[in-house]
Amino acid sequence: MKEIKNNFNIKIYYIVVWAIIAIIIGGLFIDNPRLSDCGWGFIFQLIWAFSLSICLLLYPKKETDIFRISIIVLASIYFYSLFLFYPDTGSNFILLCFIPALSILFFNSKLFYFTLFLNGGLILFLFGYIMFTNQEPQYSYLEQDLIGNVLNFIASQIIIYFIFYLTNGRMKKQQLYYEQIQQSERLKTSGQLAAAVAHEIRNPLTVVKGFLQLYEKDNSFSSDQKRHFTLMVDELNMAEQVISQFLTMAKPEQEQAAEIVDVKDILQSVTDLLHSYGLLHDNRIELKVTDDCTISANIIELKQLLINIIKNAIEASNYGDLVMVTAEKEKNFVVIKVIDHGKGMSEEEVASLGTPFYSLKSKGTGLGLMICFNIVEKYNGKIEFASSKNQGTATTIRFPYYDKNKAI
Repeated sequence: MKEIKNNFNIKIYYIVVWAIIAIIIGGLFIDNPRLSDCGWGFIFQLIWAFSLSICLLLYPKKETDIFRISIIVLASIYFYSLFLFYPDTGSNFILLCFIPALSILFFNSKLFYFTLFLNGGLILFLFGYIMFTNQEPQYSYLEQDLIGNVLNFIASQIIIYFIFYLTNGRMKKQQLYYEQIQQSERLKTSGQLAAAVAHEIRNPLTVVKGFLQLYEKDNSFSSDQKRHFTLMVDELNMAEQVISQFLTMAKPEQEQAAEIVDVKDILQSVTDLLHSYGLLHDNRIELKVTDDCTISANIIELKQLLINIIKNAIEASNYGDLVMVTAEKEKNFVVIKVIDHGKGMSEEEVASLGTPFYSLKSKGTGLGLMICFNIVEKYNGKIEFASSKNQGTATTIRFPYYDKNKAI
């Protein structure tokens, strides 16, 4: 119920929802003792049942936290109203016990804990209300074994929590496995493309480029024609650069030996290099490095990675924005963060990062970021992107910490 995207899931969802609505309507109008007088209790139930039904029907079009919370709150109020208005029906107490189970369908940890604590607070309030208003005789099944019912309620909440804990853990593992498969497919696809076309394209490009460079120096051509030749050579250089990136992905440079790298020195070097580039759009780079941040990697590849990420942050920033670069040691990892406050990305755009030929730049190829993924994976690191539209992007890179003292 967390994501309802394809047509099949939508059909199944609406079948289930309409079945639930039919059951609710049946409970309201079939053999209901309050239907004859149509008092305020019945009207209250009718309003909340209608509101809950509308939220359930609109949810596939508005999969937001507000709708999720609204469904949980409306369902809770509806079930508690059944308990209060029909005290002789013992099964209503069972419904109260399993209200937190509804939030498991959304696979949202915060929503589950909110529902669990909300239900616990409401049941305490309900029992207190019954005791202080001397309504125990109306709830005979509670009065006969109050402690047993309280223990049953607590046990049901523990069971629901245990189910959520196992389900949520399995979902996270499946999501991680899916992301790893995605990344593996990206690497496989890019490698196959590179191996298939890179060399075949580079050879004719070299020949064409050589002739154009020769024509550039030929005085028999006019200056306008030579300018056209220069433009064509520049475009061929760009094409060669793309091919080189393909080759880098298809055949990573494993021969480049890893060495002990001080992340602070590398970041200082990279930010100094990109300082003037940032000034073109009045973007300032602020660097903050704490603790002893040393990793095992190749300096050239690490610089290539950081230049690409920081350069992307500058290009995504608005005029005059600050780009923050930090590095610190967290347990057994060195964590590098590059934060901008620019255009940001949607969840779908973030999920597509690193895919060949996917780029948010007008002239981008997406290969630069693909190489970044390769470099991070090569040194057992991890790269993550947290972003939202018009709120900026935070890129987090984690590398295993290298303890120089242990190495000695």
